[in-house]
Amino acid sequence: MICPVCGGREIGKVGVEQYYCWECCVEFNSNTDNVVVYNLEEDGSLVAWEEFYAETPETAQAFAE
Repeated sequence: MICPVCGGREIGKVGVEQYYCWECCVEFNSNTDNVVVYNLEEDGSLVAWEEFYAETPETAQAFAE
């Protein structure tokens, strides 16, 4: 699996279909066909990126691996 933001491969699993990228420090999930990316705030809350949509063929292939 690769990060949909930076393309890094240092990905950790933090929950069911929920992942964390150690290179760019974002969380993301891979529910259904789209990917939702979150910023991790200082208090531990997650804030979704509204403008990020990772539905490219490259990203879909990376999640299939």
